[in-house]
Amino acid sequence: MIVLARVLLRKDIITWIRNPKTAAAVRTMVKDRAMSELQKCFGACMEFGTAGLRAAMGPGVSCMNDLTIIQTTQGFCVYLEQCFTDLKQRGVVIGFDARAHPPSGGSSKRFACLAASVLISRGVPVYLFSDITPTPYVPFTVSHLGLCAGVMVTASHNPKQDNGYKVYWANGAQIIPPHDKGIAAAIEQNLEPWPKSWDTDGALQSSLLNDPYQDIHREYCQTIQQHCFHRELNKNTKVKVVHTSVHGVGHIFVQAAFKAFDLQPPYAVEEQKDPDPEFPTVKYPNPEEGEGVLTLSFALADKEGATVILANDPDADRLAIAEKQESGQWRVFSGNELGALLGWWIFQCWKQQKEDGKASIKDVYMLSSTVSSKILRAIAVKEGFHFEETLTGFKWMGNRAKELLDQGKTVLFAFEEAIGYMCSPAVLDKDGVSAAAIAGEFVSYLASKNRTLSHQLRSIYEEYGYHISKNSYFICHDQDTIKRLFERLRNYDGKNSYPKECGGFAITAVRDLTTGYDSNQPDNKAVLPTSKSSQMITFTFANGGVATMRTSGTEPKIKYYTELCAAPGNSDLNQLKTELDNLVDAIVEHFYQPEKNNLTPRPE
Repeated sequence: MIVLARVLLRKDIITWIRNPKTAAAVRTMVKDRAMSELQKCFGACMEFGTAGLRAAMGPGVSCMNDLTIIQTTQGFCVYLEQCFTDLKQRGVVIGFDARAHPPSGGSSKRFACLAASVLISRGVPVYLFSDITPTPYVPFTVSHLGLCAGVMVTASHNPKQDNGYKVYWANGAQIIPPHDKGIAAAIEQNLEPWPKSWDTDGALQSSLLNDPYQDIHREYCQTIQQHCFHRELNKNTKVKVVHTSVHGVGHIFVQAAFKAFDLQPPYAVEEQKDPDPEFPTVKYPNPEEGEGVLTLSFALADKEGATVILANDPDADRLAIAEKQESGQWRVFSGNELGALLGWWIFQCWKQQKEDGKASIKDVYMLSSTVSSKILRAIAVKEGFHFEETLTGFKWMGNRAKELLDQGKTVLFAFEEAIGYMCSPAVLDKDGVSAAAIAGEFVSYLASKNRTLSHQLRSIYEEYGYHISKNSYFICHDQDTIKRLFERLRNYDGKNSYPKECGGFAITAVRDLTTGYDSNQPDNKAVLPTSKSSQMITFTFANGGVATMRTSGTEPKIKYYTELCAAPGNSDLNQLKTELDNLVDAIVEHFYQPEKNNLTPRPE
């Protein structure tokens, strides 16, 4: 990408930039010799990876703007032309959220139109949504219409100044290697804008442009109804639910999904239901932050007598849930707890229906990422279905699910601890819209039995064993320190020797997905894919604990994910929590050594 920076810093950069706001910003920086700003905008280029692009909107090669969107789409188009001989018959879908950045003139809709213009200029049919949509609608459209690829312009729950360019392949899942490198190379070779790439007016009038909005919205709502099993109960439920879209796109789509299930419409948080790129009522537009994002939801629920809150992130591919307790306090469930609840519920619904020609249990699968709770594994062992774990991220679960589906298997559910859930194989990615409707029916069913989500979670843990988790991170900006920390663990008691214990907790297995080592395998070689570009080590402890240490691909963080898995019948929850706390303290003290390594704890 160094080439990209050199090219863009040539004198003809202004002729390449046609957005007047970004062009004026560059001229001003050059005129004022604002070297720090120029370095910030042009010093490092965005790197196209399996997650596509994600960066702040603004001028320069390090930012999301008209020019970098055109360059990215030109490279993507050329790569698609190389991969698909029928690209001009099948086409590409493009969706966008409501993000906008007035200072630079950038917005998700503007970027989506530019991407459409590039593809149409090469004769590629484009299915461009005419209005904002949830991210899951893009992979759904790829699969439903049999398209070659999809693009979603969104930065999900990132800060308001950010935007992103997310890519789906013809199988309906996010791209995985080697497509990321192939697209990145094609971008490098197609930096100069093509003559018609800027012609959005012409593209919007083209016969190659299609608007799938109405058809896809209708088809999506019809498709998810195959996961509705208690329609009569839904019609008569007395449960009151509050929903917030956190200033994102989710409101009308969750309302429609509830209607598709014959559920009463959830109460919408008025201050947050309409899209607003400023996200004015929250510090971070991320429902993972829990109570801070849900303050207005709690107030509305208390006012209306609602006992359950559903919250989507701004692009509606994630779902958080909170429930009012008997004490009057609100409980915000963790992603792992919701994975246990939704996984159990979807399996129960499948069991009810299996007499009607459903697949046998030996062909049933559930998936989760390797840093998520192992509760699905415990359920699978007892119930007889298959459980698999993948690398972190839905790109891996979506692609694995597609492989299994192509083999005639039934993939019921997949989840990651970061409140992402795939409740329907119609969308091979996390989907907060269908998850919201399925959760609504689940809550209604439990209420008919005079039970709550908290009651049911406790029952799940009592039957399959408690799985309690504790996840956090340290901030570290020094790559040498990070490398030294992980290399110390790989040479703990001499060269190529991992720790055998941590603060008195015996270690029974080690898996290192940076080097490819796994002590649990006969040949000591990891089954999951490895990557030398990131750090990731998992320790299994004799007491049933599992801890994964990994670096973040997008932030200066060293994360840890810990879980204590107890055998069924061990119901002393306080003792289990104390033991997990002690294990985490030991890992922090002996493996992270925050004082010695000058690590900053997660802000409270």
